[in-house]
Amino acid sequence: MRILALVPGGIGDQILFFPTLDDLKATYPNAQIDVVVEPRAKAAYRISKSVSDTILFDFKGSNSLSDWSNLLGVLRDREYDIALSLGQRRGIGFLLWLSGISTRIGYGSGASGEKFFTKTVPLNCDQYAAAMYHDLLKGLGINRPLSEVAISVPAKDLEWSDVERKRLGLRDGGYVLIHPGASQLSERKGIDKIYPAQSWQKIIQDFQQKQPDLPIVLLKGEEDAAIVSEIVALCPGIKSTSPENIGQLVSMVAGASLMLCTDSAPMHVAIAAQTFTLALFGATDPETLLPKSDRVSGIKSPTGKMADISPQMVLDRVWGG
Repeated sequence: MRILALVPGGIGDQILFFPTLDDLKATYPNAQIDVVVEPRAKAAYRISKSVSDTILFDFKGSNSLSDWSNLLGVLRDREYDIALSLGQRRGIGFLLWLSGISTRIGYGSGASGEKFFTKTVPLNCDQYAAAMYHDLLKGLGINRPLSEVAISVPAKDLEWSDVERKRLGLRDGGYVLIHPGASQLSERKGIDKIYPAQSWQKIIQDFQQKQPDLPIVLLKGEEDAAIVSEIVALCPGIKSTSPENIGQLVSMVAGASLMLCTDSAPMHVAIAAQTFTLALFGATDPETLLPKSDRVSGIKSPTGKMADISPQMVLDRVWGG
């Protein structure tokens, strides 16, 4: 059996879809499961335990007819038996119908393209996103409860993190990680997800005063280099780490006692790694992005602006438990 899932969105969306993929694999253990993802999200599948192959397609791009034709050709050649679509673009159902895939599952959201699916499930956006994605399995008669996100980290990434922790003078469970930024895509869309460097400075200084022996480490990626540099300038001597892939990121996060972050892909990584996580939200809704767990907590801005989350609100949550 060959199963296909079309999963638009970034790395966070893919991680939220992992429980659905894992339950597909558990139900059809001999199946090959492939995903169609945007190029920016391919890296997520380095830590997936259920996906065989990734097919790249820019769902949000200005795709030409030849782009759609090339994707259709790939789907026809691989002769999939089942397809699940997270996307709600009207052309996706038509594409899957043209591909000849016999079982096509999508959301019944009132869009004209849903007639091309063989089965639709209700779209319930007012719940944890992983649960919303997991609802697609009901179209296959799979009624498993939603499980926690599970990941599989390559051994060489675990080895890298051991070396990196030694370089930074860290011990497992004995440090706090801070991811202060967000993706460039969020910035281009005008979505406020960056917490000000001056506010991080106040939080870091409070940690250093109350727990002087507890190391604090900044997570630095290509897209958050600017704000990390700003924080380093405000907090001389603070440590930083720059994982080169998502496996290395997971390994560093898993060794931390606490992750402080904004609404971002590293937030979902921390949740998957079962690290205690406190995430800051501006306009986005923590209820749809965080699971119900005593290891995960969110603070939403009272105004929808990240800058209006005071450092004291964060510190009260940290020290108050």
